[in-house]
Amino acid sequence: MSKEIQPIFILPEGTQRTTGKNAQRNNIMAAKLVAETVRTTLGPKGMDKMIVDSMGDITVTNDGVTILEEMQVEHPAAKMIVEVAKTQEAEVGDGTTTAVIIAGELLKRAEELLDQNVHPTVIAKGYRMAEEKAQEILSQIAENVTDKDEAVLRRIAETALTGKGAESAKTKLSEIALKAVKRVIEYADGHVHFDKENIKLEKRTGSSVEESELIEGVVLEKEAVHPGMPKMLKTPKIALLDSALEIKDTEIDAKIEITDPMQMQAFLQQEEKMLSDMVDKVIASGANVVFCQKGIDDMAQHFLAKKGIYAARRVKKSDMEALARATGARIVTSLRDLTAKDLGAAGMVEEKKIGSDEMTFITGCKNPKSVTVLVRGGTEHVVDEAKRALTDAIGDIAAALKNGKVVAGAGAPEIEVSKGLRKYADGLSGREQLAVLAFADALEIIPRTLAENAGMDPINLLVEMKAAHDKKQKWAGVDVFKGKVVDAWAMGVIEPLKIKTQAISSASEVAQMILRIDDVIAGGKAPMPQMPQGVGHPGMEF
Repeated sequence: MSKEIQPIFILPEGTQRTTGKNAQRNNIMAAKLVAETVRTTLGPKGMDKMIVDSMGDITVTNDGVTILEEMQVEHPAAKMIVEVAKTQEAEVGDGTTTAVIIAGELLKRAEELLDQNVHPTVIAKGYRMAEEKAQEILSQIAENVTDKDEAVLRRIAETALTGKGAESAKTKLSEIALKAVKRVIEYADGHVHFDKENIKLEKRTGSSVEESELIEGVVLEKEAVHPGMPKMLKTPKIALLDSALEIKDTEIDAKIEITDPMQMQAFLQQEEKMLSDMVDKVIASGANVVFCQKGIDDMAQHFLAKKGIYAARRVKKSDMEALARATGARIVTSLRDLTAKDLGAAGMVEEKKIGSDEMTFITGCKNPKSVTVLVRGGTEHVVDEAKRALTDAIGDIAAALKNGKVVAGAGAPEIEVSKGLRKYADGLSGREQLAVLAFADALEIIPRTLAENAGMDPINLLVEMKAAHDKKQKWAGVDVFKGKVVDAWAMGVIEPLKIKTQAISSASEVAQMILRIDDVIAGGKAPMPQMPQGVGHPGMEF
């Protein structure tokens, strides 16, 4: 009698497991679909996506990272591709679509090699070698840039704004972006320091994008706490308080017994005197504008207004820090310690109505290390997209100055790197050569997509571009408006080198990681996300 062999379960019930080639193909499919989703948004002729969330809120954008974040991607491999976009956004602020498209194409080319029985680790190694070589080629072809090259920096901003919703005002916005970055960027010990938090982008609907302006200082979403306060003060002395101008309640529950009406009167008078003393302390410092991070008592407001002092309360911590950088004031935690030395200066403090809201403008700061861009637009969606476009332009200028290197755009660097990688592959033996060639082919997806999105024939265009690069025209790129190959540098299509280096390194790393996965084990509690049947499948899930 034969014994019946019992199956052995090492995973909890309900666990789903995909192994081997099935796991790889599923992951590659998911990654390719993410890239396919954002692909149509690339370039000056790219289209926008409208994303409606579960609450019914609408986002209209062609910004890669915004699309992928709003889509709420679920598939684990697809999430890894979204991380590429997030890294690109954090490091450079632009080029998210490029990074995702390259990652998707690297995996697509890898799949073709897997079909030829090339081992995943061989492909991963070849991709690593190709990525190192690509970085080397990029740094060789890049041009130098400094803060003196204003024309080039302006072109970088215009390139970032082209194809976005705010393109109609790109001349004005690129000027704003350049001035803002030059104001807050700092040079020390041969290093460039830039913190994007020092440029505050304040959105307001009404008026057109053309009406956007750079304020040499800070704009607060606050109004004066008392109607009797002045609406405008020239050459103000500004105090920044991190303490309340009100009487503190006792820490423990306390009962005050009053047996005589006179005691009540004395109690109120004492409270009033304490508030009056606080205001006197502000006046003694010479301040005529007070921004308070905490509350201001009604009685204190009255005393401040009587003395002609402008005050705003409950100002955000980030705004207080921006005010300190812009005006040179010190944030004071104890009112007792407030002196004339702690005060900041500006050209003017003014309360203005923008749209339907009252706002406080602190302008004309002498050497502000924090500035505000007031972004305008006809509707909420227009303003949102203008803000995203301006964020890209600011990030690009800062990246160019930090790195000191720029390249032309329009698909030119990708073709140049692709050409260099093919030459490099000729000197390799072994199967890694196939992976390096696959990497070279994958980079052509950028000019190919630019051409497709403009309704051009990508095959003819790639042949023309390669012929131009073979004739040593390293900046030969695609002009999507005229439908031909041109010198991208002469045309003014310029991008920071960091966009390209970051996109290629992130895309390469995530492609290698996904290729090395041969087993997907999904926990039994939640169902594993289903893979779509194809790109246009109506039940597409990520």
